[in-house]
Amino acid sequence: MSFIIRAKGFIIVHMNKTTAKKYLSAIEGSKKKYLTCENLSVSMGIYPEVIAEQLSFFEPMLAMDPSFDLKELIPAISKYIEEEDSKREKKEVIRVSKKELGGYKSVADFLYKKMTINGLVDRSTSLSEADLKALKKLVQAELDVIKASKKK
Repeated sequence: MSFIIRAKGFIIVHMNKTTAKKYLSAIEGSKKKYLTCENLSVSMGIYPEVIAEQLSFFEPMLAMDPSFDLKELIPAISKYIEEEDSKREKKEVIRVSKKELGGYKSVADFLYKKMTINGLVDRSTSLSEADLKALKKLVQAELDVIKASKKK
């Protein structure tokens, strides 16, 4: 839902993507050629003043002009939704399964298999993000074993 920030006489209306999609579908779904806040309020069940205040994010004069055609806002709302979609690109999450950890008995075994060549430690070896997560899980497992043995 959009929210309003009032500071030093200025009113700033912030719109979120869900509310913008709701208004866009209501405006596009209307069969009228000319759509005002009054007409939209009848179909949506929201007061026209609230609609005007929320859509003033796209057209600031909308709150002052009740006869403004809301069909003119369709490109601006569509562009806003596209921009919001492009902002949130999901990052790829790297997961390490127990099956992958099963190949290593301890941290020392992991280091021996990943970082040694012919029994010598290769300092130039760089670990991938998945390897680092596996190492972290192995370290945590060993710490849990140590804590459990101290409690006894």
